[in-house]
Amino acid sequence: MTLGTILVITGVVLAVFVAVISLAKSAGGKTRGDAVVIVGPIPIIFGSDKHSARVLLIFSIALVGLLIVFFLLQVYF
Repeated sequence: MTLGTILVITGVVLAVFVAVISLAKSAGGKTRGDAVVIVGPIPIIFGSDKHSARVLLIFSIALVGLLIVFFLLQVYF
């Protein structure tokens, strides 16, 4: 399998895992919903509260930085 296939499978498994855990936790409390859409190098963040949106912003900036590093490494190797 290629690296891309492994990353896609890992992402799907992680998304299902997080969805199951969040459903279990939200049975008795307040539900929060957040999402990040990365279009090119620009993250677009949807969040239900400021704290979650701030955490997603930090993770998405780190992810975009990591993608840029991998892109630059691909050019050199």
